[in-house]
Amino acid sequence: MTVDPHHPSRSAPVTIAEADERHAVLAFAGDLDAPALGVLEELLLDPRLRRPGAWTLDMGDLTHIDLACAYALLRAVTRAPEPAALTVRGARPAVHRTLRHAGLDTVATFVA
Repeated sequence: MTVDPHHPSRSAPVTIAEADERHAVLAFAGDLDAPALGVLEELLLDPRLRRPGAWTLDMGDLTHIDLACAYALLRAVTRAPEPAALTVRGARPAVHRTLRHAGLDTVATFVA
């Protein structure tokens, strides 16, 4: 299945829920694994994500993330000269563990 990250359907594993000059919220659902990596990487290049100084990753509905996708998130957050402040909200223990293995715990604040 091909998903356009700029016009995602309900089945998209990640969407930009909101974005303005200061803050962006990315909402995750289902499984984020190898078949979804391209969708994630394309979405992370969206111009709306270049401006905000803070991102929230809402992962309450995410059941699984693989290491490649976690690394893609880390690259996206740290590639800017001044990386965005990152909050990960609602990550399940297995998701949190994978994000930690990728090193996101060094640049993110995790909240329930």
